[in-house]
Amino acid sequence: MTYGYSKDKRPDLKQFILSTLCVDRAVPIWGKLDDGNASDKTLNTNLLSELARLLADYGVRPGAYIYIADAALVSEDNLSALRDTFFITRLPATYSECERVMGEAVARNRWEEVGVLAQTPPTQHRPGTFYKVAEDVVTLYGKTYRAVVVHSSSQDQRRQKRLERELQASSTTLEATVREAARQEYACRADAEAAAAKLRALPSAYHEVDVDVEERPQYGPGRPSARRPRAVKALRYGLQVTLHERAEVMARKRQEAGCFVLLTNVPTVGEMAHTARAVLQAYKEQHGIEQNYGFLKDPRIVNSLFLKKPERIEALGLILLLALLVWRLIERTLRVHVETTGTPLTGWDKKTTQKPTAFMMMTKFSAVIVLKVGAQRQLAQPLSLIQRQYLLALGIPDTYFTVPQSG
Repeated sequence: MTYGYSKDKRPDLKQFILSTLCVDRAVPIWGKLDDGNASDKTLNTNLLSELARLLADYGVRPGAYIYIADAALVSEDNLSALRDTFFITRLPATYSECERVMGEAVARNRWEEVGVLAQTPPTQHRPGTFYKVAEDVVTLYGKTYRAVVVHSSSQDQRRQKRLERELQASSTTLEATVREAARQEYACRADAEAAAAKLRALPSAYHEVDVDVEERPQYGPGRPSARRPRAVKALRYGLQVTLHERAEVMARKRQEAGCFVLLTNVPTVGEMAHTARAVLQAYKEQHGIEQNYGFLKDPRIVNSLFLKKPERIEALGLILLLALLVWRLIERTLRVHVETTGTPLTGWDKKTTQKPTAFMMMTKFSAVIVLKVGAQRQLAQPLSLIQRQYLLALGIPDTYFTVPQSG
């Protein structure tokens, strides 16, 4: 237990970290408590050193599984520790190779349409995200990997906002320079043309500067005559400057802002082969891991921890992981039943759902009361049809509440 970076903005409190390894449908199969200030990159390195041994205990050989992790996996030590383990991760934008392959994918414009991957149907307020992919290769630390460039229709808002800020900063800087240049006057056209050339050469990734030299006649004093033109006393030259956004450049930049890059060594042929589309699908399935941490950190489950001894905190961590395991197995069993039988279950507001959750199931049984008189047990009220459906999906007999289970 130590002080570390607090995402809840409570640096005054000590913390610990729970690291987990999950399989299909975010079911945890391994977990441990770690130092409250441990780095994700270090945790990945430690896990990778044990991963092959852990899975070998269950007969899973190297090359028969794919390790999926977030961008913290990408470091020289972690990529070296992976050895022959297949992996899928996200290439951080801090790597120059990331920017290169995104730019080339947008320039080539040869995308493979993936479509919408979400299982829930889109609505007016939550339209489905449309994906397209393009494949390339990158070289990191002397080794070549597959790079899957993914474009998302719901583009990364942070990157879009950063691009707009850069565009606004470029415009503000150039406008200040342009205003100053527009106030200048030159005695000869040659000087004005030289100043115009300097303005046109101003470095800007987002704007073009158009400059025209205009004559500015200087007239003598007195009221102009209606019968003859005004006499020109002197001729001066000025600059008429206009800023234009580089349309093609900005269109390409906005496309790149909607892209991210997946890094993998999964083969394209053989038993473990994955297409670019399959790589994206596999990576998107890890969203359940974040939901796991939402469960573990829910204030209704874990609020303030009034424990001091590390062994007691570790024991609590074990209880939390076991609770999460049961919770996820319940949800997995329910969803497998729906998928295999094609029969939806009743969810919220008595509406059917194809994606039941463990929380849904728990609410259906919250009012069940078991009465015990001597050795006899009976329900205060018979089970409803919805409750029987959930028991059927879980493979639990209706007599579960009244007949004590043995073994």
